[in-house]
This record gives sequence, C-alpha cells and structure tokens, in this order.
Amino acid sequence: MRAARLHEYTHDMSNGLSIDEVDAPQVASGDDVIVEVEGAGWCQTDNHIIEGMWDQYVPQDLPMTLGHENAGTVVETGDDVDIVSEGDQVICHPVQTCGTCRPCRQGETMYCENDAFNGLTTDGGFADQLLTSDRSVIPLPGGVDPADIAPHADAGITAYHAAKKAVDGLNPGDTAVVIGIGGLGHIGLQCLDAMCAANLVAVDIKQSARDLADDLGAHYTIDPESEDVASEVEAISDGVGAAQVLDFVGADETTALAPDICATGGDHHIIGYGGHIHEPAQALVNGEFAYQGNIVGQYTELQELVALVERGAVDLHTTQYDLGEVNTVAQMLENREIDGRAVITP
Repeated sequence: MRAARLHEYTHDMSNGLSIDEVDAPQVASGDDVIVEVEGAGWCQTDNHIIEGMWDQYVPQDLPMTLGHENAGTVVETGDDVDIVSEGDQVICHPVQTCGTCRPCRQGETMYCENDAFNGLTTDGGFADQLLTSDRSVIPLPGGVDPADIAPHADAGITAYHAAKKAVDGLNPGDTAVVIGIGGLGHIGLQCLDAMCAANLVAVDIKQSARDLADDLGAHYTIDPESEDVASEVEAISDGVGAAQVLDFVGADETTALAPDICATGGDHHIIGYGGHIHEPAQALVNGEFAYQGNIVGQYTELQELVALVERGAVDLHTTQYDLGEVNTVAQMLENREIDGRAVITP
C-alpha cells in the first residue's frame, strides 16, 4: 500500500515526506482494528514532527508514516473486537491505550503509561490503511463523511478539551479571547459558543480568519497588527480583562499577552506551541492568573465532540488534498496559506 513516510528530520517542507510502497497492516492481536483511511487531517504538529521538534519528548523510530487525525471504514478486526464490525465508518482517537495502568483506569486517555500515538510514535494514517485498536475507534453517525470529520480526531478534541476546561471559568457576560482562528482555533471558538454565554473575542492577523470567526459566532474580532490587543480587550470587558484566553498560536508574542489581557484569577490556555513563556513570577502573583497547558483530549471527549457535530453545533472548515500532495500541504501550512484544516484523502 502507499504511505507518506518521514525518513529524516528536515526544515525543508518541500521534501519532508516520501510516498513509499509498504506492507499493509495485519491483525496481530484480538483488539486490533484495521481502517481504510478516507480522511487524514494535516496538523501543524506534522510540520513540527518533520522538523524533529518531538524527538526529545517521545521515541520515534524512522522511517515512520505520519498522520494522527484519521477516519475511514473498518476493513478487518481482531477476534475480541465487538464495538465495530467490517464496513463500519469510524473516527480514530490518535492514541491506543492499554486500559490497565492507573491513568487509564482513571479515564485519563492521554496519560496512559503504555500508549502508542499514531503518526507520532507509531505509523499513522497518511496511508491507504491504518492499524489501531478497539479502544480508539468511535462509530460515526449516519450521514457523516469520514473525510469531513477526520480532523476532529486531534484538532477537534484538542480544541474541545481546552474549551471544556475554560468553560468552567466562564460566567454569562464574561470575556473569552481566542487567539488564532486557524485549524484548531476555529473549532475552539465554536465549542465555546456552544457551551457558554461569554462574550467571544477572536484575534488573528489574517482578514480571512477574522471573517471566518465572524461567521462562526465571534462577538468581536481584533487585528493584532493594527490594533492594540490589550486596549481592545480592556474596552470590551469594561476594564475587567479576559476570564479565559485560549491561545492556539503559542508564540512568544501571544503568551506575552497574558499579564495584560487576563482578568484577575483568569487562565491563559496554551494549545498551540513553538514559542516560550518569558514572564516574571511577580506578574503571575500580582494578577493571580495561570498558564494552563493542553494536550489531545480524552476518548470520551471525542465522543462528546462527535455529539456536537451531529447536532450541528460545530462545523469544520476543510480543504481536501491527494496523498501525493502532502509536501505541498506542509509548505502551504508553513506559509499560513490554509484557512481551517487540510485533509489528506488517500
């Protein structure tokens, strides 16, 4: 079968992955599920993996097939699988968990001590077929196209995971700021809109992204290149500041906004990454705000997000590309030329 493989780390996105012929996955244990991939979302994390940014954090044996946002049709299962059958359409949580370690028994999918992460630590879905497990697949509602929903497997639940935490700190009339209305941010904005009654402020340097935010429920938009974000948030919130900030960029410039835009006791959620946090400890003490890290959501949160999708509360803005266009997509994302989410359709 065909697979888009990373052979060595590089910053040259035009030549990051190669399309190789590899053996198709085989059922080797009772809980295995093999999925014919119909949609695999491209993520900024894929660019970071190609660059080698994750090498110091997780084991990566190259060559490896990338792709961690996968959906498609079940083609084969192990003998112990009863949650899905051949022919079922599914979305795949990117992590396969053991189910027996303490974090798993507590329901903390992302803290599993024996996990395998498609496209990060083991082969992913930029391929004709994907090997996963019965603990990772969720049957799709009727009428939902796997290619349309695939990015929710990571972008969706990561954004939902952050929004769900933020909602706990939002009362009606509070101000919530969403920084970066891209592949994750446009989902996070919709999740907030569906789950709270806060005033939603979208911040993005691109006019097209701000227009998208308007369409998706933002009450205010800010262009950080022509407007002072702190002053605008102060005016919108009547001097209180933002009770919750969802930072889908995670650059030095955006993390530095926290002391100036967070309300006392607020949270600045870091979802995007690549930058750093450079703030004096006194700034956190003075404002009693907190930086909050986020990683991919739990299996149950993917179920909850699928329910929001089925209800029509969350919509994905996507563009589809052939498997052979993976490097073109990587370049486009690097150059901020993609609004919403890119989906590879093997």
